[in-house]
Amino acid sequence: MRGVVGLVVLAWLVIGVVAAWQRGYLTNERDVNCRTTADTALTVLAGPLNYLGANPKVHCRMPQPSK
Repeated sequence: MRGVVGLVVLAWLVIGVVAAWQRGYLTNERDVNCRTTADTALTVLAGPLNYLGANPKVHCRMPQPSK
């Protein structure tokens, strides 16, 4: 049973990576920041849900250093 669950999880994540690649999240041309990294991670975790209309987005607010 554990093997079946492992295969399902692996397939889910592979589908998520394909969706992230199709959206252009895995290219070197994107800026690396909180929002783009989180969008990519959520797209991978959403897996097949991306093909059912899910388009996860994150709005990050990073603290700025004091002056």
